[in-house]
Amino acid sequence: MAKPNKIIDLLLISLLIFTLAQAEHHTVRRRSRARAFIEIQCQQTLYPDLCIRSLSYYVSNFTANLSLRQLAQVALRVTLANAESTKTYVADVAKDLNQTKSYRFAKECLDQISDGVAQLSNCIKETQMIKEDGETIDFPWHASNVKTWMSTALTDASTCVDGFSGRAFGGKKRAMIKAKVLNLQQATSISLALFNRFAARYRSSHVDKPKV
Repeated sequence: MAKPNKIIDLLLISLLIFTLAQAEHHTVRRRSRARAFIEIQCQQTLYPDLCIRSLSYYVSNFTANLSLRQLAQVALRVTLANAESTKTYVADVAKDLNQTKSYRFAKECLDQISDGVAQLSNCIKETQMIKEDGETIDFPWHASNVKTWMSTALTDASTCVDGFSGRAFGGKKRAMIKAKVLNLQQATSISLALFNRFAARYRSSHVDKPKV
C-alpha cells in the first residue's frame, strides 16, 4: 500500500501536469485566434501574403482580444524597423559609391529613406496618443497626422525606387536597394491600410456615440 506522502506527491504531480496542459491549450487557442484575426485583416491590404508573414511572427505577443489598434501599431513598428534597416544598407552603398557618378542617386535615395524613418517615427508617437476607449475629441487630428506622415513615407520609398530606374551603376547593389525599398514600400502600404481600417472602426464606434 502506498504511503500517504507518496500519494500526495503523485496527486501534486498530476495536478501540475494538468495545469501545464491547460495553460498550453489556452496559449495555442489564443495564438490561433490572434493569427486568424491577422489573416482576416491582412486580406484587406494590397499585399496580404507579406502582411500575414510579417505580422504573424509576433502572434505570441498578442492577447486573445487582439484589436485593430494593436495590429496597426505593431505593423507600424515592423515597418519602422524595415525602414531603419533599409536606411543602413543604402547609407553603406552611398559610402562605397562616394566620388563616383552614381553617388548622387544613392545619396538622394538615402535622404528619402531617412525622411521616411522620421515620418514613421512620428506616426508611432501619434498612435500612442489614441486610446482604445475614452475621449475622442482629438482623434481626427491624430488620425490625420498619421495618415499624412505615412503617405509621405510611402511617397519617399516610391521616389527612391523611381530614381534608380534605368540607372546602370553596380547591378547587384542597385538590385538589392530596389528589392529592399520595394519591400519597404509594400510594408508601408500595409501599415497605412491597417491604420485606415482601425480609424474607420474607431470613428464608427466612438465618434458617433451620443454624449451621455
